[in-house]
Amino acid sequence: QVQLVESGGGLAQAGGSLRLSCAVSGRTFDNLNMAWFRQGPGKEREFVAFISWSGGSTYYTDSVKGRFTISRDNVKSTVYLQMNNLKPEDTAVYYCAATTRLTTYLTRQRPGSYDYWGQGTQVTVSS
Repeated sequence: QVQLVESGGGLAQAGGSLRLSCAVSGRTFDNLNMAWFRQGPGKEREFVAFISWSGGSTYYTDSVKGRFTISRDNVKSTVYLQMNNLKPEDTAVYYCAATTRLTTYLTRQRPGSYDYWGQGTQVTVSS
């Protein structure tokens, strides 16, 4: 059974940083495309960042470009999201997701394209 476990969330001040981790177990990690999504209060789940199975391709939603960095360690079976210059609008529950499927520019941004999900970790940014 595949398990994704997020950690690293918490409270930060605007302009601060947090690093989220997502540890994967139960299947081979290095053939999984990975992504981070987030869901703010009263909002739909939205795409944040994507990294391909090899780590060679990364994509970000426009609102986090230049501030967030997604990376992965295939030895540790872990994907990371380094979040810098945090803003109050980044407040949300952050979820990591995984898929073995090939993705396109559109499909990688859709929650339905992912087969496995973590339980989420809360990130709160105060102004």
